[in-house]
Amino acid sequence: MQLPLVHDVTPLAYFASLVASDEGFPLLEAAVAIAQDDDPALDVQGVLAEIDGLAQRLKARLPADAAPLQRLRLLNRYFFNELGFAGNVNDYHDRRNSLIPAVLATRRGIPISLAVLYQEIGTQAGLTVRGISFPGHFLVKVSLPRGEVIIDPFSGQSLAREELEERLAPFRRRLGGDDEMPLGLFLLAATPRDTLARMLRNLKEIHRAHADWRRLERVLARLVILLPEAWTERRDHALVLAELGARQEAAAALSIYLSQCPDADDAPTLARHLAAWQAAS
Repeated sequence: MQLPLVHDVTPLAYFASLVASDEGFPLLEAAVAIAQDDDPALDVQGVLAEIDGLAQRLKARLPADAAPLQRLRLLNRYFFNELGFAGNVNDYHDRRNSLIPAVLATRRGIPISLAVLYQEIGTQAGLTVRGISFPGHFLVKVSLPRGEVIIDPFSGQSLAREELEERLAPFRRRLGGDDEMPLGLFLLAATPRDTLARMLRNLKEIHRAHADWRRLERVLARLVILLPEAWTERRDHALVLAELGARQEAAAALSIYLSQCPDADDAPTLARHLAAWQAAS
């Protein structure tokens, strides 16, 4: 685990320190830290300790010589049955489904938040567990000596090849019916940075749908830090800052977008916005 948060470090600066390098990227800690947007005083280390406690309970039950398949069976029974983690089918788009502390408290989440917890507990149980940024629905895969098991963390079900192909079919149709792309391309392990970006983008869409500009601005600020060359995130951050009346900060962010994407379709319109903001400041 990481060292405790220094009290005079802002939540955003703390997050920036966590995601600065891909080496040793602390996915769980960074995912927990997202919840500081709702609760700046959140004890991130306390949440991590709670998750460690859950993992230790499972590890204490595992025989030292337990085979990977036995570990996987015990993990699934523990995580989905005993602890009761499951998808929030009644309120899927509740923003709290993306906040790890809330998922810990309610035992309900969306695929990606459940996957992050499953991955951490499974890894501590001696398994190789990785996330999969599958179209439309985040999955996890567990490596075993004879292959990989693909699991839907929302339901706890393992998925056969036929089920994965069926889930992929609508996405392929949207791409123009390209069935030549092998299934394996969609089952590659997601990097921790990509996983965190998907979590934040889920929140981005939820806050945008509710016109919750302040929460949206905080999420976009994290996305800009996490993906400094994702210029459209910087553009969106500028527009939300302007919506909140922070024209000077908005102009600075939009200037960067326009300098990097001068030929973008929206560049002429945004350049006029920028000129107006600068004239008014």
